[in-house]
Amino acid sequence: MKKSIVILTGGGPAPGMNTVVGSIAKTFLAKDYRVLGLHGGYKGLFSPDPNFCELDFICADSIFNRGGSYLMMSRYKPTEEDFNVNFNLDFFKSNNIQLLVTVGGDDTASTANRIAKFLAAKNYPIANIHVPKTIDNDLPLPENIPTFGYHSAKAEGTKIAATVYEDARTSGNWFVVSAMGRSAGHLALGIGATCHYPMVVIPEMFNKTTITAEKILNLAISAIVKRKIMGLPYGAILISEGIFHSLSNAELESCGVKFTYDDHGHPELGKISKAQMFNDMIENKLKSLGMSVKSRPVEIGYEVRCVTPIAYDLMYCSQLGMGVFKLFSEGVTGCMVYLDINNTIKPLYLKDIQDPTTGKIPPRGVNMDSDKVRQIFDHLCHYITPADYEAAKKYVANPEEYDFKKILNW
Repeated sequence: MKKSIVILTGGGPAPGMNTVVGSIAKTFLAKDYRVLGLHGGYKGLFSPDPNFCELDFICADSIFNRGGSYLMMSRYKPTEEDFNVNFNLDFFKSNNIQLLVTVGGDDTASTANRIAKFLAAKNYPIANIHVPKTIDNDLPLPENIPTFGYHSAKAEGTKIAATVYEDARTSGNWFVVSAMGRSAGHLALGIGATCHYPMVVIPEMFNKTTITAEKILNLAISAIVKRKIMGLPYGAILISEGIFHSLSNAELESCGVKFTYDDHGHPELGKISKAQMFNDMIENKLKSLGMSVKSRPVEIGYEVRCVTPIAYDLMYCSQLGMGVFKLFSEGVTGCMVYLDINNTIKPLYLKDIQDPTTGKIPPRGVNMDSDKVRQIFDHLCHYITPADYEAAKKYVANPEEYDFKKILNW
C-alpha cells in the first residue's frame, strides 16, 4: 500500500492555513505519498468514523493562496479516556499513515505534545510534526520568530484601525478599539503602534503592578486629557482582549462580564464585545468627571482571521510546509517546525518548551524591555506626565491619578 500522511488543523483560523496545507500536500505528493486531510481537528483521531478527504495536486494548488481553512477546524481537546480507549489506530494502519501533521496554536501544540508522547510510549511508528500558527503571535519560537498568520492579521487590522483613526480625526470623536489576543498583546500593540494610536493597553504593560479595571480606565482618561491639552479633541484607544484574562474574577464581575468557556478552559471572548464593554466603562468614567467626550466602540476580531495571506505569510507558510518534509525525511518527530533568522528549517521539540507541571506550551508575551516596545510607549503614545499636572487640572481634580507611569508603577 502507498505510504500516506495526514494533516489536521486545530483551534481558530489564521491567514496561511491553506498555504501550509497546500505546500505540504504538493511536496509529499511529488514524493509519491497519499495526502489525507482530516476535518474537525483532533476529534477525528478519536472517532471510529473520522471525516477525512484525500488531497490531490489540483486541490492543493487551488487552496494554497486562499484565506480560511479548507480543512474544517475545531477546538476539540481529547481526554485521558480518549487516549486510552478511543485513539483510532486502525485509521493509521488501514491508510499506512507514516506522519501526522498538526497545524495550530498553543492548545493544538500542547495536544500535539501529548500525542507525540502517546505514540512514543505505545511504540507506534507514526511521526508527528506541528506547524505553529496563531494571529496572537504567542507561541515561544526562538529568536522572536513570528507565528504564521500574525503579519497578515496585523496588516488587515491596521487597515481597519487606520480608517477608524481617520474617522476620529474627521468627526472629532474618540474610538475604543479592541483587538484579538487571548493571552498576549502582540496583535493589539502591532496594530496600535502602526497607526500611531495615542494609547495602547496590553496585559504585559502591568508587569510591575496588579491589573485592575480602574487602572485601564485611568490610562484611557490619561490619553484623552493629554490630547485635550495638546488641542486635539479626538483619538483612539487600542485595547487587547487579553486584558480580560489578567483581571481577577472579582474585577470581571464588577465589569458585568459573564463568560462561557471552550474545551481548553479559556473564556470564549468572541461571544461578547470587548470594545462595547470598555467603551461603556470609559463613557461612565468621563461622565463622572464631567467631561464631554463622544466615544464609539470598534471590534477587530474575526474580521482578520480568514483574510487572504499577504506575501510575507504566503512565502513563510510555503517554507514551513516544505520544511515539514525536510524534517520528516531526516527522521525528526515530536517537534514544531520553524524557520530561523538565517532561513534554515529547524525542529523545536515540544517536550523542551512545555510546562513541566501542566504539559502545556506556555505563551510568549510582549517583551516590555525591548527598545521597540519602549519607543512605542515613550514616543508614540500620549499621556499625562508631571509636566502636565497644572494644565490637566482643568479637566481632572487629581492629575497624578492619571499619570501614565504612576498608574503602571514604571
